[in-house]
Amino acid sequence: MRFISGDRVFVMLVLLISLAGFAIFSSASLGLLARANSSVSRTILLQAGFGLGFGILAFILARAVSLAWIKRRTPILYILTVLFSALVFVPGIGFHAGGATRWINLRFTTVQPAEFLKIGLVLALAWWLAPRARQLANVREGLLPFIAILGIPTFLLLAQPNTSTTILIITTSAIMYFAAGAPLRDFGILTLFAICVLGAVILVRPYVLQRIKTFIDPSANSLSSGYQIQQSLIAVGSGGLLGEGFGQGAEKFNYLPEPDGDSVFAVFAEETGFLGATILLVLFVALSARGIVIAGNSHDLFGGLVALGFSSIIMLQAFINIGAMLGIIPLTGLPLPFVSQGGTALVAVLFMCGFILNIAANRTT
Repeated sequence: MRFISGDRVFVMLVLLISLAGFAIFSSASLGLLARANSSVSRTILLQAGFGLGFGILAFILARAVSLAWIKRRTPILYILTVLFSALVFVPGIGFHAGGATRWINLRFTTVQPAEFLKIGLVLALAWWLAPRARQLANVREGLLPFIAILGIPTFLLLAQPNTSTTILIITTSAIMYFAAGAPLRDFGILTLFAICVLGAVILVRPYVLQRIKTFIDPSANSLSSGYQIQQSLIAVGSGGLLGEGFGQGAEKFNYLPEPDGDSVFAVFAEETGFLGATILLVLFVALSARGIVIAGNSHDLFGGLVALGFSSIIMLQAFINIGAMLGIIPLTGLPLPFVSQGGTALVAVLFMCGFILNIAANRTT
């Protein structure tokens, strides 16, 4: 029981959302039955075996490892995650699909290194920020090194391209930076920097501009770029208050693109209605809020910043995915944590949760 000690509420939330996520994923995967070249059993087995199986091991490992050991080796871990992410550009190793090169081909499945890059970046920023919390007012001691640490993962992700994950890590890094005591002056500088990066991405990547146009007027291209958001809104609206019944949704069959991936929340909302969707949203809020409480109670600034960073990633990614499915923000392609298809993403998020629990177990009482 030592591996799950530290914060019982947090453990129960992780267990509940993990089991619920797998059940939701399994139901959404049934939509693949109506699609050619899709194997429902293989998809579910990979999610259970690779995702949940290795995810549980990652959770236990992250809970058991010494925080001091991780702290000492953080620079090495950061470099390894950067190099691992760069492997996607090596011919014969990287896997290209949908206009992006984000995966490493293992023949029987693929791995997305960006999920581990998130972990490496949060650890690196916490390691760098913790002893320099009182020096961040100096641009040379604070802002410039911060941009350098963040800039390498940003460059790799934009080259893939993976714009949505880039936005996620920039936002999470900024939260950690200002939580560590950075001056408000830097907020304006970073905001301007982010706007310039986004503007450059829009100019270089026309699909980003197209997504923004689709967000503004999804009905303009209802059979092309606006198709997914329109079908998503139909699915969510069809659910009503209590839904069509778990497993009984119709939109996942030949209508919603990627029902077990980006669109999984829309499938769930159709089947469980407003009530089910609200409960899932509350679980994400509760998990992230508990993680932030653990961060605030940490006796060590390094641990507190790591818990804050990991909690922010989970919260932001969930809200970005759900917001896109509800038409509140443009479509991004970010998966829903614990739920969407992607064994690598599930392993990474369970590792983050295990590390947060580790920090909770080492806090002062």
